[in-house]
Amino acid sequence: MKQQLDILLCEDDPNLGKLLRDFLDRKGYNTTWAQDGAEGVRQFRVGSYDFVLLDVMMPVKDGFQVAEEIRGLNRHVPILFLTAKSQREDTLQGFKVGADDYMTKPFSMDELEARIEAILRRSAALPEGEDEVGEMTIGHYIYDYNRQELRFGEDAQRLTTKENELLFLLTKSKNALLEREFALNAIWGDANYFNGRSMDVYIAKLRKHLKEDPRVEILNVHGKGFKLIAE
Repeated sequence: MKQQLDILLCEDDPNLGKLLRDFLDRKGYNTTWAQDGAEGVRQFRVGSYDFVLLDVMMPVKDGFQVAEEIRGLNRHVPILFLTAKSQREDTLQGFKVGADDYMTKPFSMDELEARIEAILRRSAALPEGEDEVGEMTIGHYIYDYNRQELRFGEDAQRLTTKENELLFLLTKSKNALLEREFALNAIWGDANYFNGRSMDVYIAKLRKHLKEDPRVEILNVHGKGFKLIAE
């Protein structure tokens, strides 16, 4: 992977911010550290960055506001959100404003490095000009989040709101684990038993919608969640 990439780190906790900056610098990245949201936006405007690491809860401007402003300036720079466990239900909002992925604190530095590299590889593989929020590919399917539509050739399937939100999270985590508790909190607002049964019903519906492409599969990961397997 290309070294000397420029990372913008937005983190208001001085101890974690210093730890992350020093770790990323040791790994060969050029890291600029902003300690509040407004400073993060200012740094992005004056710099040229290959990746943004963005805390959700920050003073002056929170991570959602920063992500929206960055997406207004650059639609394609990868954004990874850092969230506290209590904020996991907010991560769906983060995806909607343009985040590429999320990590829940606390996390290991090795996990962070692996996630950054995976997002960079995924971003490098995207066709120039592709709108990640609007249309995404799932095998031979075209998934349009904004239209709540799943297309296979000439056939189009209109999705319900919950089908759409669940497929959105699965697609953003394609070929990686989507945690069951996270999806329940993000979409249903509570990870209780009844909502869990409801989500299982919607997973079954999505499997039917995706059955035309044998390469596409939604796997159960026992006790953990789901994984959308697709190219």
